[in-house]
Amino acid sequence: MKFTAILWISMILLLSGCASHQGKSVAEQRQSIENMRANTLNTLYREKPYAADTIERAAGYAVFSNANINLIFASAGGGYGVVHSNNGAVTYMKMGELGVGLGLGAKDYRLVFVFHSQDALRRFVESGWAFGGQLDAAAKAKEKGDAIGGEITVDNITIYQLTETGLALQATIKGTKFWRDDALN
Repeated sequence: MKFTAILWISMILLLSGCASHQGKSVAEQRQSIENMRANTLNTLYREKPYAADTIERAAGYAVFSNANINLIFASAGGGYGVVHSNNGAVTYMKMGELGVGLGLGAKDYRLVFVFHSQDALRRFVESGWAFGGQLDAAAKAKEKGDAIGGEITVDNITIYQLTETGLALQATIKGTKFWRDDALN
C-alpha cells in the first residue's frame, strides 16, 4: 500500500510541471499559454490539414494542455488552456479531471475543441463540464513513438486529442471540469 501511495505522489509531482503554464507575471503566463496554443495548432494542422478550415469556419475554438495519470482503478489530471471566439474574445481557463476504470500510466497531451455554434462555445465557457469515456494507448516521447488518440464530434463540438509524451494504457470513465482562470482574465 505504501508503494502505491509513493507511486501516486511521484507521478503527480512529475506531471505537475507539465500541467502548469510558465511565467511569473500575468503577461508571461498568458504568453506561455498562447505559445502552447500556437504550437498545438501547428501540430494539428500538420497531422490533420482539414482541421484548419474547420477551425476557420467555426464559432471559436479552445486549446488545452493536460497532464493525466492512471493508477490501476483511478485516474486524475489537470491543466490549462485558452478559448478563442471568432468575435475576438479570449478566455483563459483551467481544467481538472477524475475518472475510474482500468489502466496504468501517465501522459501529457493537448486537447483542441472546435465550437460549431456560438451556443456550444457559450455553454463551454459558462458551464465547462464534460463527461465521457477514454480508451487510450500511448508510448511517446515528443516525436518518437506513437499514441492512439482521437477525434470526436458531440453537441456541436469537435474534439481532437494530441499526445505529447506518455506511457499509458487505460480505459476509463471520467468527468472533466473546465473553469475560468480568474488570475489571467
